[in-house]
Amino acid sequence: MMNKIKALICIVIPILLTYALNTKFGDTPPLLKFLNPFTGFWQNAEKTTVNPNRKLILKNALQNVDIAFDDRMIPHIFAQNDHDVYYAQGYVTAMHRLWQMDFQTRFAAGRLCEVVGKKAIELDKYQRRMGMVYGAEKSLEGMMADPKSKEMVLAYTAGINDYIHSLSQASLPVEYKLLDFKPEDWTPLKCALLLKQMSAVLAMGSDEFYMTNIRKKFGNDVIKDLFPDYPFKEDPIIPVGTKWDFNPLPIPSPPADALKEMTTGNIQTMQKEEGIGSNNWAISGEKTASGYPILANDPHLDLTLPSIWYQIQLHAPGLNSYGVSLPGAPGIIIGFNQNIAWGVTNVAADVLDFYQIKFKDNTHKSYWYNNEWKNTTTRFEKIVIRGSKPEIDTVYYTHQGPVVYLQKPEKFSKANNVPVGNALRWIAHEKSNELKTFYLLNRGKNYTDYRKALTFYTAPAQNFVFASTDNDIAITANGKFPLKWKDQGKFILDGSDPKNDWQGWIPSDQNPTVKNPPRNFVSSANQSSTDPSYPYYINWEFSPYERAKRINDRLTVMTKATADSIRIMQTDTYSIHAQNILPAILPLIDASKLNATQKEGFSLVSVWNKRYDAKEIAASIFDLWTKRLQDNIWADDFNVDGIPMRYPSRDRTVQLILTQPDSKWIDNINTPEKETLSDLVNEAFKYSCDSLERKYGPIGERWQWANLKHTNVPHLAKIPGFGSKTLMIGGGKMTIDALSESNGPSWRMVIELGKTPKGHGVFPGGQSGNPGSKFYDNMIDTWANGELYDLFFMQSFDDPSAKIISKLKISKK
Repeated sequence: MMNKIKALICIVIPILLTYALNTKFGDTPPLLKFLNPFTGFWQNAEKTTVNPNRKLILKNALQNVDIAFDDRMIPHIFAQNDHDVYYAQGYVTAMHRLWQMDFQTRFAAGRLCEVVGKKAIELDKYQRRMGMVYGAEKSLEGMMADPKSKEMVLAYTAGINDYIHSLSQASLPVEYKLLDFKPEDWTPLKCALLLKQMSAVLAMGSDEFYMTNIRKKFGNDVIKDLFPDYPFKEDPIIPVGTKWDFNPLPIPSPPADALKEMTTGNIQTMQKEEGIGSNNWAISGEKTASGYPILANDPHLDLTLPSIWYQIQLHAPGLNSYGVSLPGAPGIIIGFNQNIAWGVTNVAADVLDFYQIKFKDNTHKSYWYNNEWKNTTTRFEKIVIRGSKPEIDTVYYTHQGPVVYLQKPEKFSKANNVPVGNALRWIAHEKSNELKTFYLLNRGKNYTDYRKALTFYTAPAQNFVFASTDNDIAITANGKFPLKWKDQGKFILDGSDPKNDWQGWIPSDQNPTVKNPPRNFVSSANQSSTDPSYPYYINWEFSPYERAKRINDRLTVMTKATADSIRIMQTDTYSIHAQNILPAILPLIDASKLNATQKEGFSLVSVWNKRYDAKEIAASIFDLWTKRLQDNIWADDFNVDGIPMRYPSRDRTVQLILTQPDSKWIDNINTPEKETLSDLVNEAFKYSCDSLERKYGPIGERWQWANLKHTNVPHLAKIPGFGSKTLMIGGGKMTIDALSESNGPSWRMVIELGKTPKGHGVFPGGQSGNPGSKFYDNMIDTWANGELYDLFFMQSFDDPSAKIISKLKISKK
């Protein structure tokens, strides 16, 4: 009997153990599978040597394709037709970034529950309810209606799928093993989803709920005073005084009760976040050593490993373009070719509005519009959940768009920026075909080609900077902009009045643009598109002007510029904000009332060069000091329980300090005494020094700005150990080098136009998405040091100027 029990134990325990180790519990991967020496994560460690020559037979190629990989593993694709160049782009992008492409599109589509179970249910619902899949379906219609875009998408999709079908369990990217799922076939819809996700990232939050609450509490006079439609200090993208060479369309008239108050409820909304911005500029040959233009771009986004960008060169008849692509979408988004270069920054146009809906009853089948009941349409979103039954989520659509929430989910912060019972009108729900823009730009030869390419672009609205070997430079605030009455969408709109609907579109050739301005440069840093003379309404508030002002100051005095002078400028850490405000607040400090640490801090700030350099202690003190001062001025008025509001802008705060030091807003209404600006400045200064001392000990090395800022590049899914180390580097949100903890220049590029263009660039990561590869994060230190790599713009497959370490030949048989 004892022997039988022993035998049973010997059989049952391994079976139970095998089951346990092969089953995913919570966040723990199925360990036996994961540790399997033949198929587990060990297989993801790449050899240090690279196979110099490989051949692949792929039936979906039309002709032979040659791909050269340089010493940073960047592919240079040489194809004989359009189909094959995008087919090969899909294949090699999946080879390096499949898991990232899969994860980003699952996130966008609201399909994370399929992988991680019920814990992602509210996120999946949110993505569906915001109309992400609905918008992607509309975009796909636009892409498929154009023969060239259709060919791009289908070829790219086929390339990805042929790579997926080549994978074994052993060769799956490590994240699939950790999360225990397998890649599914790629679809054209996923290409569209990726572009929609960029629209969502760059929509930058929404303020109309805050603004509606502020108007209700303080009235229109305070709105006009504290939340003006044009800032106190500005240096717009299109230079002041530029003449508008067109006859504008008539502006729609607002409804008679445009100021009617909408109910908002207790909604804690997500404010627009500073730091999600970018810089770009182009200088004409008049200002360069070569006599040809130089173009620069550094889009600021959340920094991740793998990088949001994938470097690539595409070469086919009529095409030779180099730059960065979005993994999951064909073509090159930012880059250059033999004749032109282009780059983008976010416009921050107001293309996302909420409409308060009055439903007939709790069935939500009809809503009041234009003095009659109108039917809603219903969309059923099926959410598949790992380990549970699927859930069907019902979303009601009015003619404006989806009613995102009828009731709020608990403990889900993303829902905080959506008012209950409101329909969402968003440009990302429009039929569009952004791929055609990049198809044409990649092949563009001159200014005319650039302008034509922009007409196909809808969203997210971007400031497209341009330079050409013809010595033309230009910039256009570009996208599909709704024709609105002034301030339409600054507050929640009444969904029952047709006058609140978008009334058509600004003609694309009337979007703000300038070509070859007298100052010999064009630039943008997310500031106001124009001065107030532009006849149309794009938005009432843009990013603060300090980065733009610094760029324009530098470019105004620049002569005989080289790629190196531009590279150095991209990492400029000088603070225009400090330049503006320190002369007003430093003299208010009463040094006799400071303790020893505060006195030392005060002496450091007094002699500070106003640069957010890595080792600057004064930058840390100033940053905390001015944030606390802003809080001291506004918190007592705008932090009210149950009435979520936002503060006036930094620009309005600076205006108050410099021109209205006796303003009523200075006094703290919650105290019996009347505070002065001097009181607030002194309290904030002491507070900043005390806070730093509490956290970092005595004033010294640990107070340095880089230590406070803690810049790092985390893994896309925040998997521990797969992110970067802390990078001890400078830069700050309001400097040209706009760096925060994990947001900053996601790609730095400088292009010298000329007979043979020269490109320079870097992103904080590597080409490979595999943490086991030496190409996973090999560019981070170069990026952190403010250096750029020379980009190998190959003229032929055998171009000897490139450092090629591996070649891949794709043939049909």
